[in-house]
Amino acid sequence: MPTSSWLPSDFEVPLTFDGPGFHLEPLAPIHNDRDHKAWMSSIDHIHSTPGMDWREWPTPMTLEENMRDMEMHYQEFLDGQSFTYSILDGDEVIGCVYIYPVASDPSGADIRSWVRTSRSEMDKVVWRSLSVWFEEQWPFTSVRYASRS
Repeated sequence: MPTSSWLPSDFEVPLTFDGPGFHLEPLAPIHNDRDHKAWMSSIDHIHSTPGMDWREWPTPMTLEENMRDMEMHYQEFLDGQSFTYSILDGDEVIGCVYIYPVASDPSGADIRSWVRTSRSEMDKVVWRSLSVWFEEQWPFTSVRYASRS
C-alpha cells in the first residue's frame, strides 16, 4: 500500500474506488493498450475538458512512448509523489484521474480528470462521485478540481 510524503503518514492511499458505472484502479503498464486507444481517440475532447488545459498533453505518441509515461505515473504512485488512476467500466479504459500536490498548500490537491469522447456522458458522473470521495475519504485541506456545470 503506497504512502505519501505530502499526506498524513497514517493515511493509506486507496487502491480502488467504485462509482456509478465506473471504477478506479492505479494507472499501470497493464493499461497501456487500452489507455492509449482511449486518449488517442479523444485528443480534442480532452483538450476541451475543464481543467485539462494544464499542459501540452495530449499530443499523439506511440504505444512505446505511452508505456514510458505509464511507467512514470505508476512509479510516482508507488512513491507517493502523485496518484493517477485509470477510470474503467469493466475492462474498458474510459479515462484517467490525476491527483497532484499543490506547491502552495502541502496538504492540498490539484485534481484533473478526463473521459474518452465515446463516454463523454460519464464526465459529470465521474466528477460528482470523485468530488465526494475526495471530500469524505482523503485528508486534503483544499481541493482544486475544475467544476463541471
